[in-house]
Amino acid sequence: MLVFILLSAVALCGWGQYSSDQCSWTGSGLTHESHARDVEQVYLRCAEGSLEWLYPTGAVIVNLRLNLPSAAHLHACIKPRPDSRGAALYVERAGELRLLLSEAEQAAGLVRCFGLQEGALFVEASARRDISRRITAFQYQLISTQTPGHQPYSPAAACRPCADHELLMAICTSDFAVRGSIHHVEEEDEEQASVVVSVSQVYRQKSRVFVSGARGRWMGRVKMPLRCGPRAGRLKMAEFLFTGAVRFGEAWLGCAPLYKDFLTLYHSALDAGTNPCHIHTD
Repeated sequence: MLVFILLSAVALCGWGQYSSDQCSWTGSGLTHESHARDVEQVYLRCAEGSLEWLYPTGAVIVNLRLNLPSAAHLHACIKPRPDSRGAALYVERAGELRLLLSEAEQAAGLVRCFGLQEGALFVEASARRDISRRITAFQYQLISTQTPGHQPYSPAAACRPCADHELLMAICTSDFAVRGSIHHVEEEDEEQASVVVSVSQVYRQKSRVFVSGARGRWMGRVKMPLRCGPRAGRLKMAEFLFTGAVRFGEAWLGCAPLYKDFLTLYHSALDAGTNPCHIHTD
């Protein structure tokens, strides 16, 4: 009987601490019932995944570690599930906590990022006696900040013009690169807008952000901060090179020069032999 109890406890701890693929984790605070202030360590080693913490009590430290020589340029972006509640998210380093997402901000669907060199993700359960019907859940994604347009949640994202070398690299390394025009702009809230793009040529796309529509034209939505001033208006007929990053299934704008300006830059680099990759410009 004693052996059965010990084996059951080991099985329960194994389920509560680690997932089998090292990308996602599911655990339960019920394992902390007699020690409400327990802190559990979790190690995830993938570029993206998720966490689901049922009946949160105590805290969970989430260590995001890719098998790479250096994580100096890696950021982790956290997107809470709409029903996530029961805990606050912090960045923890050497015992110091910095608030990343409160419960209210998770409910509002805010996405926040932090550099891996800043520390680990510290998920602390709220002090409540009733933990029923509470689940803390979010997706995470690791991004490199060395690629233009790969900081979609940064306050400066998509607002500053890209340098020539960034434009040339953007078409080679971005999650998407398309030639097209602004069909219309949709204001989603006080901070964010979606630019609906009518695409004439797809150079690359990581996922199916842009799809074939009526009359053979490709269409897609690209998000950007509203304060960057996206307007269809007089620029509606102008052609742009839209590049950027795909985060949690959404396209975020990076570099977006006028296509004619990019074409001049690209051909100059082609003549000088300094273009980082080749594209068809016909």
